[in-house]
Amino acid sequence: MKRTVGITLILLLTLAVVAQQKKSNVAKTATKHTFTPGDMQWGPPPPFVPAGAQVAVVEGNPGGADGDYTIRVKMPDGYIIPPHFHPKRENVTVISGTVKLGMGDNFDESKAQPYATGSFMYLDPSMHHYAKMQGETEIQVHGQAPLDFTYIHPEDDPRNKK
Repeated sequence: MKRTVGITLILLLTLAVVAQQKKSNVAKTATKHTFTPGDMQWGPPPPFVPAGAQVAVVEGNPGGADGDYTIRVKMPDGYIIPPHFHPKRENVTVISGTVKLGMGDNFDESKAQPYATGSFMYLDPSMHHYAKMQGETEIQVHGQAPLDFTYIHPEDDPRNKK
């Protein structure tokens, strides 16, 4: 009887230790996959994005050959992204501020529609669009890599500026 109680206690202790280790591993995994605003590592945008924005890569590699990515982009009031398109679908959520989004080959603010905090947009490949920020604006963009811009007017491409 004492032996059965002893074995039972050892098994219970072992199960408790294993359960605690699993909890610890779940917590470690979650911290690799979760972010608070203070965790974001902000830096300058890639060369195909107009200067003045700040970008934080949340997950994946937007410049990679393939795979999922998520980025955050902060832009100042009045920031403009000239007419362009992307090779793959772009999914955009407005975190704060307002994005005035227009469609077409030429920037025309009067034809741009405002999308305020909480708005979501998706832009299919080769959809020509442009944007102007109203107030300091933060967006989250996610999709399939590679993320790239093709500007409708080559002179608008920051890579072509000296």
